[in-house]
Amino acid sequence: MNFLEQCQTLTLSDCKLKEDALELGQKFLESGFVDNSQSTKQYQFAFYDKKVYLYIWNFHTPSELLATICPYNSDFVFSCHFEDGQKTQPHVQDFLELAYVVKGELRQKILDKDITFKEGELCLIDRNCSHQDYLLDNSSLVVFLCLRNDVLPEIMNENVTTRKIISFLQAALMEQKSLQQYVHFRPIGNVRDEMDSYFSLMANELRDDKTGSHYIVKGLLMRIFRLLSTEYEFHLSKQQKKDMNWAIFEDVCHYIEQNYKTVTIQELSKVFHFQEDYFNRLIKKRLGRTYCDVLQEIRLFKAEQFLSQTTMTIAEIAEEVGYKNKGYFYKLFSEKYGMTPAEYRKRL
Repeated sequence: MNFLEQCQTLTLSDCKLKEDALELGQKFLESGFVDNSQSTKQYQFAFYDKKVYLYIWNFHTPSELLATICPYNSDFVFSCHFEDGQKTQPHVQDFLELAYVVKGELRQKILDKDITFKEGELCLIDRNCSHQDYLLDNSSLVVFLCLRNDVLPEIMNENVTTRKIISFLQAALMEQKSLQQYVHFRPIGNVRDEMDSYFSLMANELRDDKTGSHYIVKGLLMRIFRLLSTEYEFHLSKQQKKDMNWAIFEDVCHYIEQNYKTVTIQELSKVFHFQEDYFNRLIKKRLGRTYCDVLQEIRLFKAEQFLSQTTMTIAEIAEEVGYKNKGYFYKLFSEKYGMTPAEYRKRL
């Protein structure tokens, strides 16, 4: 059984929508079928505690959409009727969504732009990116792989994907509402069977949801993102790159300001999942100074505040702002302010 047949089997089963799945089915589908509303809806699945899950849309017969989700505690299929060309309400969601067109095509309106994703293509949509789904009589089948934010570091830490995708995932982790992004993946060669196999195994593991499934799912996610990085064509617009770099820069600067006493370039690399030289290039491009220069300036500014606003000794201040060597602190402070810390305090 190939992946298409597997998805069709899952959505064409005889099981009915059970009472405990009614709310889930309606949240995925019915509540979003609002043509006359242009306000953006927030899809939140706080009641659904899975970190990774799949939901499947099968446009089975004209004007009928069948859907299911896995994992779930019991099999169910949700059925919804629609008019050809109807759209879901504009919405954002509290998870990262990777849509995979298994059969036919998927048409979406993303950031007010109509985009058609053809069979075998994928679209990665950030949690804050407003979009709508078109419901069409085209016998299509689409699988949506949904990822909670706490899954993303596991993917990034293994270095299985390219820097552009790492940047996308890092920006997604920041949860900045002003940053809206998506990536359109088109296969370069004949990789359909390999991608299908990963999604098929993913569906099986999520449905079984047995002890240890988390580790298998994690491995499959890494394979999927590795394949996207090497065998698919994709690009980020100049504006997307600019927005992501600015968002990352702001988050890095905020982290340095909050942890100036002990922060290291190695710590930044671990927290933000980039190579160490990336931070120097990023900060140099934005501020014209190196990471060390920026950190030193923040520490000395904090020292200036402590000198003027507290009765701490100069040795205590030096240690508080991250300098264990009092003499080195004196040297840096004197070079910047033209006087020693003691002289600076006397002038206040």
